[in-house]
Amino acid sequence: MPGKVVTFHPGPLRGTVAVPGDKSISHRALIAAARCSEPLRIARLNAGRDVTATRKALAALGIRSRTENDAAVVSPGRLASPAGTLDCMNSGSTVRMLLGACAGAGIRARFDGDASLRRRPMEPVAAQLRAFGAKIETSEGRLPLALLGTPQIETRHFILLAPSAQVKSALLFAGLFAGVEVRVAGDRGSRDHTERLLAYLGADVEWDERCVHLRPARLVAAPLEIAGDFSAAAFFIVAAAVTPGSSIRIANVGVNPRRTGLLEVLRAMGSAIELHDERIVCGEPVADLSVEYRPLTAASVDGDLALRAIDEIPLVAIAAAFAGGTTTIAGVADLRTKESDRVAAIERMLAAVGVTTGYDRGTLHVNGGVPSARAGDLETAGDHRIAMAGAVLGCAAGPLRIDSDESLDVSFPGFLARLDELREP
Repeated sequence: MPGKVVTFHPGPLRGTVAVPGDKSISHRALIAAARCSEPLRIARLNAGRDVTATRKALAALGIRSRTENDAAVVSPGRLASPAGTLDCMNSGSTVRMLLGACAGAGIRARFDGDASLRRRPMEPVAAQLRAFGAKIETSEGRLPLALLGTPQIETRHFILLAPSAQVKSALLFAGLFAGVEVRVAGDRGSRDHTERLLAYLGADVEWDERCVHLRPARLVAAPLEIAGDFSAAAFFIVAAAVTPGSSIRIANVGVNPRRTGLLEVLRAMGSAIELHDERIVCGEPVADLSVEYRPLTAASVDGDLALRAIDEIPLVAIAAAFAGGTTTIAGVADLRTKESDRVAAIERMLAAVGVTTGYDRGTLHVNGGVPSARAGDLETAGDHRIAMAGAVLGCAAGPLRIDSDESLDVSFPGFLARLDELREP
């Protein structure tokens, strides 16, 4: 069903809202479940299209799952070469991490996706898995690609050329499914959801911000509850932070420090954000968050901080648009190869409200001011995060229209309804 044009009107947000289960953890939980000793029960699995892609791909590989009382129950088993192509839809997480698992299992499979996913680079993960021993053929470094088995395990010690949670996870899953020890060095604080999940499920795994070491182990099917998705909560956080009169609370949000760079940026800008009832749930830090509007000032975001806010950079740019002065955001070159060219999308989005930007060698500059809608539809390029960012911008600088709401179900089904819940009557 084609998407609709949606208009977002300005006005404060007030009240309490919940967000879906974390998309990144949901992918990993489904894959890890195949290596558990018994069926794994996963509560609050993200229901978006990206995670559905992983679930369907695993079914094609022989891993059965069912829905039971609002939880997913995944039965373990050996991965088997699929009869047809694995359709990863728009999910880079699906293809990269499953490629690692399939390489470890030694199977043959063909991976493909939609037009957007076909534009995204696959050579960084393919090259590392070739060193592991996998035979992989890509289409000039992109999809479709063919995995032709892993005749012999070769390298077990890896060095990341650039910090990447997906490449790191692919290598860990390769070791897990092959039943061999692997060590991955060269990280710089990328997301550690895979390490935390494997540790919770009983794996023999050690890690710090530079290196992770996984030894062979059969995983224990401890009941798993997925933390609320911080990247989903981020849209409400920034909307409240930039919209006068706003005061909200978001329940049960994952606050893994390798995901919450956005909070550090907003606090440096002067935003009023507090964490309540901090706790550990199934190995992941979780808290309730409260956010109130405060005037913001410009900040400088270095590359390491940007890495911990990489999915939220469009929102950092929106906050910067309302902050007095010029904000610099380094380390954003990789945004050009996400679901869309997100640097270009940010530039278009902020131009629509009269904010000027500049981009030079991986650094984005945003000249803050008093944003106000000046254009018609915002082009989302089918990118779910840009579509939701447009909604955030409209809360304070609208009315703004996005050209299509079709992409919203990728990570956050029901986003528009949750946003409406926070509107004052």
